[in-house]
Amino acid sequence: MGPITKLLADLVALPSVNPMGRPEPGPECLEGRMSDYLETFFRGLGVRVERTEVLPGRDNLLAYYEAPGARRVVLFDAHQDTVPAGGMTVAPFAATIEGGRLYGRGACDVKGGMASMLSAFARLVRERPAGSASVVMACTVDEEYTHRGSSALARIPGLADLAIVAEPTMLHVVDTHKGAVRWKIRAEGTACHSSTPGRGDNAIYRMARVVSAVEDFADHLASRSPDPALGPPSLSVGRIEGGQSVNIVPDWCEVEVDRRLIPGEDAAMVAGEVGAFLRGRGLGDRIAHLPPWVNMPPLARRDPADPWLCLIVEAISRVRGQRPEVVGVPFGTDAGPLGASGMPSFVLGPGDIARAHTKDEWIEVDQLQPAAEIYFEIARAAG
Repeated sequence: MGPITKLLADLVALPSVNPMGRPEPGPECLEGRMSDYLETFFRGLGVRVERTEVLPGRDNLLAYYEAPGARRVVLFDAHQDTVPAGGMTVAPFAATIEGGRLYGRGACDVKGGMASMLSAFARLVRERPAGSASVVMACTVDEEYTHRGSSALARIPGLADLAIVAEPTMLHVVDTHKGAVRWKIRAEGTACHSSTPGRGDNAIYRMARVVSAVEDFADHLASRSPDPALGPPSLSVGRIEGGQSVNIVPDWCEVEVDRRLIPGEDAAMVAGEVGAFLRGRGLGDRIAHLPPWVNMPPLARRDPADPWLCLIVEAISRVRGQRPEVVGVPFGTDAGPLGASGMPSFVLGPGDIARAHTKDEWIEVDQLQPAAEIYFEIARAAG
């Protein structure tokens, strides 16, 4: 096992599951173990490390490589958290290697990219290549749920001139992606004994009509003018809950809505737009739209002649001997908040997004070293 594969195995073996809003997270949840490991890793390199609480017990880490005479600073960003591991068909934290693949929760999203970035960062510290940019390595929390870590990072003024965000892109360059707004729609009702349902007002029935109308609205969104790279905006209802007991007519019901934005859309308007649509269908009574708990900006596309984009493409070409594709993707990343702050931001990393969040998540280990070399080359060329 090579050193970068061993590093990835260490990371996968440290559970860092995002509780995704659950009030009582399990023992495998939160990023504390990862943060401790990463702090030890960086201190072993002898670099300056900052550890800042973003949420209770959940810390962003920033490590600094200060290159001699550097004129620019590159931000390497990789998130510490993973999605939950329930229902996996492989041991989620065993980091099993078989057939050139390393299996486990987070192997692809995004501990493979983190291992490559850590390897590149350590090499910069050891070799101190002439003319390199300085590098800030950020390990953020809560990417998978509310992006609180990257949002806190984006508020640091003058942090870097360029951001490279690790996500599985098969070593192609992502220069634009969708954003997301997530909120709850709540239907109120009146509870009564289920043997006399006519005495109450069934909130689940009310919500059933709302969900049907929201599906119509989602079809309407799909017909809007698409973004050239990302397609049209979209909406999905992903979760529903309500009521107290089967023998009580429910007095409440909530659904969670995921609205994906394309560049140019106003995040502040999307929930109100859905509300207006529902009222137009006569569904405004006893319906409330709760404040969004996720408001992640889309990443606006860069000009093909953008100097940073050209530098990244050329760096990849030197390492791999072929030009990468420059693409847009429908999912969101830490690059959304970073790009919205005015920092040129791109997404790049090993692994295939089709393997992320799956029941047998894996990454091809032979992508790790090329990714590390690309990150190193970007930093070296950006100075």
